[in-house]
Amino acid sequence: MATHLLTGAGSGIGAAVAQALHERGDDLVLVARNDERAEALSERFPGAQSVVVDLADVAAVDRIDGLPDRLDSLLHVAGIVELAAVAELRADHLREQLDVNLVSPALLTRACLPALRAARGIVVFVNSGAGLQAGSNWAAYGASKFGLRALADALRAEEMGNGVRVTTLFPSRTSTPMQEKVHEQEGKTYDASLWISPETVAATLLHVIDVPRDATIPEVTVRPVVPWTPR
Repeated sequence: MATHLLTGAGSGIGAAVAQALHERGDDLVLVARNDERAEALSERFPGAQSVVVDLADVAAVDRIDGLPDRLDSLLHVAGIVELAAVAELRADHLREQLDVNLVSPALLTRACLPALRAARGIVVFVNSGAGLQAGSNWAAYGASKFGLRALADALRAEEMGNGVRVTTLFPSRTSTPMQEKVHEQEGKTYDASLWISPETVAATLLHVIDVPRDATIPEVTVRPVVPWTPR
């Protein structure tokens, strides 16, 4: 039975991934930002363990403990977004997006590496179309996601000899609460039916982690069946 450590299991893509792994009987270790969220996740996914740490608090992530000795996968799904033009960027919004989307994943990965090496596991970074091309008002979020891609590339090169595989998953617009917020910030009408379902992204992620160990998928992009434009 495989063991997976997952961020972002409370909603959207992360919840869909956690549900799929739970249904097939895998062991889950879910990162929760507080005790209340940890309790809610335990009720939703019976048998899952929780590690309580707020990804916005990089000092807390830096001293995280209570991690498993073996991990078959580390799945970075959590993320936050605040849209703004560069001329209107707020320092706190920029800092928070960098911390949650880039710095904390780097620190959490570092903490999990011994367990990943022990199991010859896989790290999956759920990135974004904005990690490939950032459009107007996406500077802060895009910068965090471009950085996350660089983190994945470096980690892949460093850990190949230890048997740890690394994949970056680039989902385009997906029907999640985050996407609803993005549409509100863009002043657009939100129609969930136009975008990828979280379950589709979750199925793609499970395919990545289930690929036999003689192969790896370094990157995979998932887009809705609509004309694609940069963010």
